[in-house]
Amino acid sequence: MTTTYGSFPGARPRRLRTTPAMRRMVAETRLHPADLILPAFLREDITKPVPLEAMPGVVQHTRHSLRKAAAEAVEAGVGGIMLYGVPEESKKDATGTAGTDPDGILQVAIRDVRYEVGDDLVIMSDLCLDEYTDHGHCGVLDAEGRVDNDATLERYAEMARVQADAGVHTVGPSGMMDGQVRVIREALDAAGHQDVSMLAYTAKYASAFYGPFREAVGSSLKGDRKTYQQDPANVRESLRELELDLAEGADMVMVKPGLPYLDILRQIADAVDVPVAAYQVSGEYAMVEAAAARGWIDRDRAIMESLTSLRRAGAGMILTYWATEVAQRLNRGE
Repeated sequence: MTTTYGSFPGARPRRLRTTPAMRRMVAETRLHPADLILPAFLREDITKPVPLEAMPGVVQHTRHSLRKAAAEAVEAGVGGIMLYGVPEESKKDATGTAGTDPDGILQVAIRDVRYEVGDDLVIMSDLCLDEYTDHGHCGVLDAEGRVDNDATLERYAEMARVQADAGVHTVGPSGMMDGQVRVIREALDAAGHQDVSMLAYTAKYASAFYGPFREAVGSSLKGDRKTYQQDPANVRESLRELELDLAEGADMVMVKPGLPYLDILRQIADAVDVPVAAYQVSGEYAMVEAAAARGWIDRDRAIMESLTSLRRAGAGMILTYWATEVAQRLNRGE
């Protein structure tokens, strides 16, 4: 019996989907462990890791558990680690002094991880004041309670210097202040840290998907950051930010969040010849974990599909809380 699949007897796309080996051979988009960057939090006032309720599987680390997580990431072939410091509440103040203390919690994290893994993992640091201010904003406030752009840049320059002194490979300025890339680059170069690279948070949107992250860093924020993060309605604004960041000396650029902004990611990736990153943020992670816990979706497939979509849209690097897990799965050929 002959089965007819339409009137045209030529090529059939389904022939290239018949087996796992065939699908793997013709895949246009591939994930590799080195594409992945693991965000990690070091908390100052704990003696054992603290699980995050909104992000199952993610913890606030102790110094010991952070070093272990970094070593596991290296073993799995993960490309980098993005470090965040979570200071004691009593150390927060109006100008985020703990963020520029050479012995502050983030600088401790950088030194610990650098000691543990050396140059085998790209050690990145969040360069922003929000974890360290008692008001939770990403900068210094003026007398009217607004973020003072230029006063904040002075603090960012100091943060860059102490993070570089601690041994970071890459700084990640995430505060979305005008001119931050230029000021940080000049500060690093003047301090003799010309080899420290910069991953600019070029398109960082004022997103609802950051909610669980605020638990992770113990945020003190009341209100929102809409006056300095980008409006989700805008596209051209991202391209303008991109042009400015590159002109000011960014080595790499990022889109954050990831999945809700695949169109932005694609446009930026098409426009530049520098490495492009996407941040799969806490809300994206939490949605998959919550739905999977209820049996509504296949967790492992959803993770891989979401990461592949970011890679397909143009991300050469992906910050994801699943970095080590996914790298291990890729190493097993799953």
